[in-house]
Amino acid sequence: MKTTRAATAAAAAALAVLTTLGWAGPAGAADAAGACAELTGVDIPASVVGLPTTGGEVTDAVIVAAAGAGAASVGEYCKVTAELHPVDPAAPDIRVGVALPTSWNHKALMFGGGGYDGTVPALDGNVPFGPADELTPLGRGYATFASDSGHQAPADFTPTASLYGEFLLNDEALRNFSGDALKKTHDAAAFLLGRYYGGQAPEHTYFAGGSTGGREALAVAQRWGRDFDGVISAYPAYNAATLDLYFGYVTRQLAAPGAFPRPAQQALLYDSVLGACDNLDGVQDGVISNEPACTFDPVVLRCPEGQDTGDTCLSDAQITAIRAISAPITFPYPLASGETGYPGFPFLSGADMAVPLLGLGTDAPANPMPKTAGYGPQFWDAWVKYAVTRDPSFDSLALDPLAPGTWQDRISVLTGLQDVNSTDLRPFSTNGGKLLLLHGTADELVSHRSTVDYYNRLEDAMGQRTVDSFVRFYLVPGANHANIGTPAFTAGWDSLTALDRWVRTGIAPAHPVVQDKTAGAPRTRPLCQYPTYPRYTGSGSPDFASSFDCVADGPS
Repeated sequence: MKTTRAATAAAAAALAVLTTLGWAGPAGAADAAGACAELTGVDIPASVVGLPTTGGEVTDAVIVAAAGAGAASVGEYCKVTAELHPVDPAAPDIRVGVALPTSWNHKALMFGGGGYDGTVPALDGNVPFGPADELTPLGRGYATFASDSGHQAPADFTPTASLYGEFLLNDEALRNFSGDALKKTHDAAAFLLGRYYGGQAPEHTYFAGGSTGGREALAVAQRWGRDFDGVISAYPAYNAATLDLYFGYVTRQLAAPGAFPRPAQQALLYDSVLGACDNLDGVQDGVISNEPACTFDPVVLRCPEGQDTGDTCLSDAQITAIRAISAPITFPYPLASGETGYPGFPFLSGADMAVPLLGLGTDAPANPMPKTAGYGPQFWDAWVKYAVTRDPSFDSLALDPLAPGTWQDRISVLTGLQDVNSTDLRPFSTNGGKLLLLHGTADELVSHRSTVDYYNRLEDAMGQRTVDSFVRFYLVPGANHANIGTPAFTAGWDSLTALDRWVRTGIAPAHPVVQDKTAGAPRTRPLCQYPTYPRYTGSGSPDFASSFDCVADGPS
């Protein structure tokens, strides 16, 4: 099989260093335990990493026995833990995990993280929106690797480790989180793969991530397009600092007196939107497929006299906040990244009462920020305290993202660092790279409208014909952020097989089908390429993808 330029370059670099170190190769698969143990203590030279570090070393390497059954089965592999050391001695290490299967398929996959990262993603995990009935990448024989992006969240940090933001006080840690750790992790993992597999480089290397991991996926395609042959980017928070500013806007709206809708009122809003817009795709099935056509106005839920009289209606203050959150905002000052605003969220987002943290939360934002506030307000609070002002005592509610005053320049600088919004993917596409973009239209944390904006900009910059040659973008109706909780549609699609086939054979995904993984809901839908959505044909069971066509009739 022909290797890619990315694999060839990685192999050349790894072999050059290994030869210099006098290394002769592993004993072979029959002695996997011995070969794995020999990795413990191995130095990772700074020279094999394409961005500045002071090198690193393997801290642990141990054979993990085959386990699991069916789709959950994973063969024997060598689990490697390593650390890469910073240039700034005050910065944290980058902790790296690598899984090296004894029965290797000669491919590799890097996982992205989530939120503020801070932990190493599970090496035996799945790609975002992955299928429930297929093996995970490691189970298929992929060598997998990932990192904590250059800082360690305390194990007991609440409400979740991915909200730990104190590391943002350090410039190198901030740069690592913003993207530098991706290159450093890739290069260190490539070195260790070469060490373990006798100097062999992967024939193909892929990246998969969602949310922050989706941003990271776009970052590697934009910045290191020759290192990866294919990328799966799901619900990407690509314009990370701009999203932080939007979170700040949302936070201030919800913190206004009487503006926060209680959980029961959030559920009322969701149910009302669903009742009004569910059948816009031709069938009443609990999923809003034609989201752009949904013109629901929360004023229909107005309480008498506009006062909050209970959970069966919304006050004027609550309606004002909900309308504001659902509408686009424009920043009245320039940002270094070139972003100009954020497109807002559909009304139907944020009402999953099983996971209120990802939506509006159960309590209004305040100072100090409650751990029961929504994820967005807590994310904003950490960003303001540790990245913007670098004052842990600062009241994040006092900073207006639309009029930041003395913090405007700092905010602009951060957008230039954190927003991964370049539309120049020529090195990636020229290298044969393929990109799968996915986003659920009921995402309560990262707006799918923002991903639509990025895709449209990509077409404007590179031309539709070029984009069609290496990108596929799918919106998944009813899917929320990361399939957490009880979304209307729990999306499952074998995107890794589709991506690998496209890279190896040049055959793009054709008429893919996404499955609802919710227990007791064996539904399928066509996975429609943007800007189309699945519309019921008028006959056949609405549980089957064959009963839907992909159409693009726009708002009605």
